[in-house]
Amino acid sequence: MNYMKYSKAMSLVMMILPWSLVPMLGKHAFKRYFPSGIFISFVVLLVNLIAKKRRWWRWHEAFSTKVTWVIPFTWGPFLVGSMCILKWTYGNFFRYMLLNVIVDGMFTYGLMYYLQRLHIFSLVKMKKIQLMFVFMIDALLLYGFTFLKEKVLVK
Repeated sequence: MNYMKYSKAMSLVMMILPWSLVPMLGKHAFKRYFPSGIFISFVVLLVNLIAKKRRWWRWHEAFSTKVTWVIPFTWGPFLVGSMCILKWTYGNFFRYMLLNVIVDGMFTYGLMYYLQRLHIFSLVKMKKIQLMFVFMIDALLLYGFTFLKEKVLVK
């Protein structure tokens, strides 16, 4: 089956569908964690620029040669998922890291197989365990940013 002809529709669904979860976050949690989600999304885009240059992994085309699948993933499931994880776990660092290991492990050791078959994402010069390490650094940055934001806003 030629998945490329459905690429644009699939990427739009990938970007828009997670936003249907936002009402379940609640207005207060959304306002509280949205800045953190935006921060980590930009960090992820920066890491992806580095990864592209160093050929750690490859996001295949979604809309055009300049717009790969990293855009729908970052601004859809990643951004919304980050806010959900913060809502459910912020304040309990162990639970936060455990949930991140589970979610990132499901991506790396489960979902990635299907993403490769659908020509969405594939590792090039990086191993899965190294990708998990990158994800854990992202998780620490997200929690650290949220912690600092909360400290500054409380004062």
